[in-house]
Amino acid sequence: MIIKSSTSLRNDYTSISALAHEKQEPIYITKNGEGDLVVMSIEAFEKREEIIKLRAMMEIAEKSRIAGESSLTIAQSRQRLEELYERNKV
Repeated sequence: MIIKSSTSLRNDYTSISALAHEKQEPIYITKNGEGDLVVMSIEAFEKREEIIKLRAMMEIAEKSRIAGESSLTIAQSRQRLEELYERNKV
């Protein structure tokens, strides 16, 4: 976990930006010693959003499987997930 103060963000934005791009993880910004913001690169944010979407689709598929609604083979399921993923790509 990377933690920086709001002062360092204000005074040295360039190095915080470089760190966000290099580490590809959130940087927690504090204000008066308390958590205030989270900053991350756009690339890391978009990757995180894609993972969340994929997990949501997998949860729906798993609930359907448990309910006995799915009669697809593994290959068919994989193809369907790939189609859904491509359709929902940002």
